[in-house]
Amino acid sequence: MSIITVSRQMASYGDEIALAVSKKLGWELFTRETVLKRFFEPVVSRQDYNLLQESARFFRAASGQGQTYRDLLQTRLLELAGRQSAVLIGFGSQIIFSAHPDAIHVRIIAPEEVRLERVQTLYNVSADDARRILATADKKHRRFVTTVFDADSADPERYDMVLNTADLSVEAATAAILAMQQQQSHQLEIDRQIQRQLAVQPDRPEVIQRSSSDIVFKNASEEEFAHILDMYQIDWVYEPRTFPIEWDAEGNVTLAFSPDFYLPQFNTYLELTTMSQKYVTQKNKKAKRLQELYPGVHVKIVYKKNYQSLIDRFSQL
Repeated sequence: MSIITVSRQMASYGDEIALAVSKKLGWELFTRETVLKRFFEPVVSRQDYNLLQESARFFRAASGQGQTYRDLLQTRLLELAGRQSAVLIGFGSQIIFSAHPDAIHVRIIAPEEVRLERVQTLYNVSADDARRILATADKKHRRFVTTVFDADSADPERYDMVLNTADLSVEAATAAILAMQQQQSHQLEIDRQIQRQLAVQPDRPEVIQRSSSDIVFKNASEEEFAHILDMYQIDWVYEPRTFPIEWDAEGNVTLAFSPDFYLPQFNTYLELTTMSQKYVTQKNKKAKRLQELYPGVHVKIVYKKNYQSLIDRFSQL
């Protein structure tokens, strides 16, 4: 099942965003309190339960069930993910699900001065008191992950998305996370289609059997060509790859070539053209440069008037 983990700084609106995401998706929201009550309160003594609430270090102690409380936490949450989709906020969930293929990891932050102002408003305290509250919360948030998982919760490389709510509303941040989740869900379905096809036709690893009507083409000539390929039962993949072919002095890609179609059965990329001679010349130069940089990659520039002859040639191979 799918998982969204949310790590947040205090007063960054992380709690509000996690709640909004869970409501929009209809998924259960798991907080530190929820996890402790569901997975630990029924099976540990009152003393141990209190220690788990108060001490990060105690999660590394033996639980009496043959594993540490940390390991028990990981086991229970991974079992949960096998049964239902969920939004999890805090308690190192981004570490626990770091290798989970269906997990999205989000970090919610805001500048310190913005968070200080929010804390002052929320608790009706002075600037100095707000600073102490914020420092204590930040220290505890970070210490929990460091102590329990030997990891840094502030490391941006752990996250698929980092949102700064200084000028970002809860609604906008929620929409961004939902958009990412939708995109990931779509990509995972494509990956599953590929795996199912590989099981049936292992000799055709790069083709997903689908109608050309499922693709949004850039122009009518591409759609027409795809229909012709379908008619002749020639497998194709639309815009499967982009090849960088020029770089500037800093190593930034300044020119790339994305062929329109790939025919896996013939290991050939096709670039269609119905343009003026000027643009045809540019495409030919790109194709030539691509083949110089990527030996073994076969590219053909196809003119509309040559569609049928090309199809006839491929269908006879």
